Amino acid sequence: MRRPDHALALPIAALLTGMVSLQGGAAIAKSLFPAIGAAGTASLRVGFSALVLLAVWRPWRRSLSTREAGWIALYGAALGAMNLLFYLSLTRLPIGPAVAVEFTGPLLLAVAGSRRPTDFAWIALAVLGLGLLLPLGGAGGLDPLGIALALAAGVAWALYILFGQRAGRADGGQAVAFGMLVAALVVAPVGVAEAGTVLFAPATLALGFAVALLSSALPYSLEMVALRRLDRTSFGVLMSLEPAVAALLAYALIGEALTPVQWLAIALVIAASAGITATGRPRTAPTSLPEPATRR
Repeated sequence: MRRPDHALALPIAALLTGMVSLQGGAAIAKSLFPAIGAAGTASLRVGFSALVLLAVWRPWRRSLSTREAGWIALYGAALGAMNLLFYLSLTRLPIGPAVAVEFTGPLLLAVAGSRRPTDFAWIALAVLGLGLLLPLGGAGGLDPLGIALALAAGVAWALYILFGQRAGRADGGQAVAFGMLVAALVVAPVGVAEAGTVLFAPATLALGFAVALLSSALPYSLEMVALRRLDRTSFGVLMSLEPAVAALLAYALIGEALTPVQWLAIALVIAASAGITATGRPRTAPTSLPEPATRR
């Protein structure tokens, strides 16, 4: 039976609001870079996120086996690397293209081992979009090191999905909370080394806490609302809009304007992500996009 339109309105609104919150948090985070750097900002983001998640899930109430702890440690390390590398890429790239480039990690993971021509066609579309952003003399060319950092963040995102599948078998909330704690331990030394004592200024801590709430607690909650009411395909297709949402918010909040070629590149990545999600076969392996669990 087809769901009535009003039954779909709430989860779609929740998912879009979550994306706005997540990318708005990224824009606020970028405004902190001049004061404490990308690594300092990442350390505040994951540090406060860890505190929030530990308070919500209280993961210490259940003991972990050595195997579970190992997978959670790998999951957390990938999560920390993903956040740090993405924020480092933002020092050289606009937010929208950086998000689009980062999407290539989970996209490649989604079609790993596939031999279907349609999957290769979608990946070719994503590669074409990525090519438009490369510094090859075109109007959309961006900083090569920034692109490399965003691609590395995409690899970390793919590892985050793989390790998260294993870590989440213990207990989802426990894995997310302890995983974010591991991420904070990975990123914090780099952030403190870069920012120094400025990192602990009250105004800086307040903005860092706002970034953590906007980038973790609020979107995580809203995405869970959406996931419970939308099928996985619809959820994934809507999530594919995230690079465009990121670019629009970056323009509105911090004035990052993109060229028409850069917008075309983002559109191609969105089309590839939506296409892979919509046409993919049901599988037990990770999908192109992870279930909400504090991605960035």
